Amino acid sequence: MAKDHGPQIKNDETYEELKEQGASKEKAARIANAQANDNVDARGTELEDRTREELYDQAQEIGIEGRSEMDKDELIEAIRSR
Repeated sequence: MAKDHGPQIKNDETYEELKEQGASKEKAARIANAQANDNVDARGTELEDRTREELYDQAQEIGIEGRSEMDKDELIEAIRSR
């Protein structure tokens, strides 16, 4: 079971996993909270509203393999499942 990091971290399990992979506390918190909100954009836009290039950049930031071969829908699915 994931440690409770308090109300500032919306997805403790993802946060811990990212920290174990070497992400900084800030990056892990940002990604975990964005995933908990079903988006990965600090501005709060939905993934479907983003361009493929924006999704690709996010996939690259969180280390999704095979992202260059993915279309927009595949990138969205990969980001959400991360």
